[in-house]
Amino acid sequence: MIGAEEFRKMWKIIPDYLNRYKFVLLVIVIGLVLLMIPSVKDSSNETVPATEPAEEDFSVEALETKLEEVLAEIDGAGKVQVMLTVQGGMKRVLAQDGRMEQGGSDVQRETEVVIVSSGSGGEETVLVQQIYPQFQGALVVADGGGDPTVRLKLTEAVAALTGLGADKISICKGK
Repeated sequence: MIGAEEFRKMWKIIPDYLNRYKFVLLVIVIGLVLLMIPSVKDSSNETVPATEPAEEDFSVEALETKLEEVLAEIDGAGKVQVMLTVQGGMKRVLAQDGRMEQGGSDVQRETEVVIVSSGSGGEETVLVQQIYPQFQGALVVADGGGDPTVRLKLTEAVAALTGLGADKISICKGK
């Protein structure tokens, strides 16, 4: 058992040790706090599977609507309607596992799509890349389409947003 006098001696030494080792103790406390942060973050129920794409589907109609809203904000454009044409559709590249088998003089390659099992017993394919269709052309009908300055602004905006050259963009004056 520790006596009262020994306890007082230890109590007087503690501030000296705290002052001497304050930086070491600070690093230890910060380390413990950082170790606790991932466990708090992992306990949340919001989980997004790694195989889900960021954008589900490519929609030409949604893009046309968004372009109409943005282009209508250009000074002098007025009411705007946009029509875009695209080449092909969206393609999804899935992860594949390939094997080479050699039988005599023939070399055969077998590929299988990689499938991962989700926690609920389901299976999902692993998406590596989404390839969106390329734009072929754009038609913009705007109330201010007769003004050369407005036409230039609209052409530059559509070219910047779609990657089309000016020769693939047609600007017309609306009714």
